[in-house]
Amino acid sequence: MKRTDLAVYFIMGTANCTSDPLIVLEESLKAGITIFQLREKGEHALKGQELEHFAIACQTLCKQYHVPFIVNDDVDLASKIDADGVHVGQDDRALEEIRTKFKGKIVGVSVHAREEMMKAVEGGADYVGIGPIYQTKSKPDAKKPAGVTFLHQARIMYPEFPVVAIGGITEQNASEVVQAGADGVAVISAICESPNIPATVQSFHSLSQDFK
Repeated sequence: MKRTDLAVYFIMGTANCTSDPLIVLEESLKAGITIFQLREKGEHALKGQELEHFAIACQTLCKQYHVPFIVNDDVDLASKIDADGVHVGQDDRALEEIRTKFKGKIVGVSVHAREEMMKAVEGGADYVGIGPIYQTKSKPDAKKPAGVTFLHQARIMYPEFPVVAIGGITEQNASEVVQAGADGVAVISAICESPNIPATVQSFHSLSQDFK
């Protein structure tokens, strides 16, 4: 994948939206997000057929706007509906197993330290997500905020490898993240709770371009 694909990485599940999530997604796609990840988590998360139907609806919208559609964690679902990719954490299936099952697709991995970064790159990940950078309310079990120190180190280690930053990123602090070396920002609340989604997405785009 190209590093520019990560510029504005929108992550969403039904629990993150106070209005119709498909309307939020389409408005975000129209505004110019560059990649979308379905992350259906939480107490009232969709499961089974409901989840599959919702995933296909999201995938259909992404196809209309030519934006990669990524599924969080659920490799079986991603494979079943032929998603463009899957994103996994350190506690999910082994990267080598996923890479074998998901040939020709995008595989992203969450990393938090140097060893995890090296393992992801050497194991065939297409990109890594580094975070949480700041305090986040979208993931109750998130690790302690790490700031941009490791993000900066990761960019020095792998100058050309695709890296997206995640965790508590807003229009106000995104410039620090991009300056530290991120190719883009992964956001949930910043878009889901925005009173003006087009303006928010364009703001993130502008920040990414300003520091390139």
